[in-house]
This record gives sequence, C-alpha cells and structure tokens, in this order.
Amino acid sequence: MANIKSAKKRILVSRTRADRNKAIRSGVKTAIKKVYAAIETGDKEAAKAELNAATKTIEMATSKGVYHKNNAARKVSRLSKAVNGMA
Repeated sequence: MANIKSAKKRILVSRTRADRNKAIRSGVKTAIKKVYAAIETGDKEAAKAELNAATKTIEMATSKGVYHKNNAARKVSRLSKAVNGMA
C-alpha cells in the first residue's frame, strides 16, 4: 500500500475509472449481443433498431475514451455488415 498521499489518491482514482470503464464496456457487449440475437431470430426491423442502439452505445463509449475510434468503427462496421447481410 502506498504511503504518499498523492499515490493513495492515484490508486483511488484509477480504481474508480477502471470500474466506470468496465461498466461501459459491459454495456457495449450487451448491445452487440442484442444485435446478434435479433439477427438470429431473422427479424430485420428489430435488428436495425438494435443496430442503431448499439451504434449509439459504442460511439458514446468512444467519446468517453473507453475505446479507440478505429476500434469503435470496426465494431460498428461488423455489426452493420451482419445486419445488411440478412436474407
């Protein structure tokens, strides 16, 4: 355990940010799973609605600095491709 006051604060701040980032990442994963679940059922309208929600969630996570912009773009691209590839 750190003895210096600033080091103790850094530990607390990093823990807080890690928890926040973990929650945001979890939300993104859930949104992505919902898109793939809608694709599995074959409901294109539901898949498009879930895609819009997932895209918003991913972009919000990117704006918070949780994901790099290229990583977010790749995730959105893959989801879009999966939805557009539905029969």
